[in-house]
Amino acid sequence: MSAKDVIHDAVRNALIKDGWTITHDPYTIEYEGKYLYADLAAERTLAAERNGEKIIVEIKSFVGQSIIQDFKEMLGHYVLYLPLLAETASDYKLFVAVDSATYDNDFQHPVIRLSLTQTHVPLIVIETDKEEVVEWIK
Repeated sequence: MSAKDVIHDAVRNALIKDGWTITHDPYTIEYEGKYLYADLAAERTLAAERNGEKIIVEIKSFVGQSIIQDFKEMLGHYVLYLPLLAETASDYKLFVAVDSATYDNDFQHPVIRLSLTQTHVPLIVIETDKEEVVEWIK
């Protein structure tokens, strides 16, 4: 299991503030004898829905030397986890959490914008200083 991202606790706290209950930290994905670890799983019960919503969140801090390299790593996790979760936990929706500064600055680069547009990666944008969800991008 790898170390927690720098913004892990801020994302966790922001989700709790947003009404989510953290159910796994980390969430273990087991498939054919292999184990992978997504950062968090959470659920929220909605008054209108009996089963509520369930999410798995992959957190990415973007603190490496290259924003593109960090983005490739984030995208790789998303692409790897998506089909495994479809097989093992289809009631969950997979999201990637990033901090608002990264989203507002680095995610506006044309390379990243094009990749996000084409892959439809759902994002949770977090204001880490306030530990608040700024935006859900589905």
